[in-house]
Amino acid sequence: MTAIDASPGAPHGAPIRAKRVLPGFTLSLGTTLLYLTLIVLIPVIALILKGAEMGPERFWRIVTSARAVAAFQITLTAAVIATIFNALYGLLMAWVLVRYEFPGKRILDALMDVPFALPTAVAGLSLTALFSANGWFGAILHPAGIPVVYTIWGIALAMAFTSVPFVVRTVQPVLEDMDPALEQAAVTLGARPWTIFTRVVFPAILPAWLAGCTTAFARSLGEFGAIVFIAGNLPFRTEIAALLAFIRLEEFDYNGAAAIALVLLAFALVLLLVSNLLQFWASRYREASR
Repeated sequence: MTAIDASPGAPHGAPIRAKRVLPGFTLSLGTTLLYLTLIVLIPVIALILKGAEMGPERFWRIVTSARAVAAFQITLTAAVIATIFNALYGLLMAWVLVRYEFPGKRILDALMDVPFALPTAVAGLSLTALFSANGWFGAILHPAGIPVVYTIWGIALAMAFTSVPFVVRTVQPVLEDMDPALEQAAVTLGARPWTIFTRVVFPAILPAWLAGCTTAFARSLGEFGAIVFIAGNLPFRTEIAALLAFIRLEEFDYNGAAAIALVLLAFALVLLLVSNLLQFWASRYREASR
């Protein structure tokens, strides 16, 4: 029995145009592109044009000044520390939420979204109160010679707090959708738990894990509100790039602020490229290992 390829009354052999299940594709696409243009593209283009006004010589002089270089180094170092922590803790938390049943699991799962809902300024104030010299945690760490507030560790702590949900929420659904038959087959073949995790589970979740870590790193680079309270904002010591751009705006140095913002934008674009390449490599690896 052959498929009908022409509607009644249509010329013989004319193909039938498949009807879309959801109508309004053109309107939906137009609305999405309009939103993308207004919210994302126009601000980015305006930033690029503002940076182009100063010329390459002045741009290079601004971004290579001692204070700017120190701010970039502090920002990148703290973001790397926070991402390493989130990569391990986020994977562990996603594993616990998916693979185990225990009292209070739903509450713990809901708490993972608190950094999304909590204003970053409130998070910064809370972390500062907890880790200051007379805070709950600071009263223990400070006498032991481990200061957190007004150090790079405080910056990394604030970055980790605001970005850890990206890793958890990216890995969690992939773990939930994994076919348990794969692990059961590995068990029947005599594989041990660590071998099953490294050879079966981790390759399957690797693209999602890399995407979550990359997003968390990008979020850390752009964090501002949670950091300004706990960092102390000391030039050459705890001053991040976003804060330096804000200071330049307060000084009405719009070119300086635009130059610093363009560097952060370049970091973000490179990060997105690396993330896509890593996910492509991970997908190819999974296909080759099947």
